[in-house]
Amino acid sequence: MQELLIALAKGLVENPDGVTVTTDEPKEDGTIVYHLHVAEGDMGRVIGKQGRIAKAIRTVMRAVANRQNLKIAVEID
Repeated sequence: MQELLIALAKGLVENPDGVTVTTDEPKEDGTIVYHLHVAEGDMGRVIGKQGRIAKAIRTVMRAVANRQNLKIAVEID
């Protein structure tokens, strides 16, 4: 899951070396939170106009997680 999120983000940004992902411990309901960190100048590219790209990233990640019977959330920091 983490590799997929990194691959998606690296395809969008100008500085792929600035992309990192951290994960939190699963919450009480089993949800795993992934924190996507990108360079300051690439933040707009990952979020997109009115958050459309961020929403698309979250949708893809949730679809993959559903196939693996996982609950996830993606936060962009």
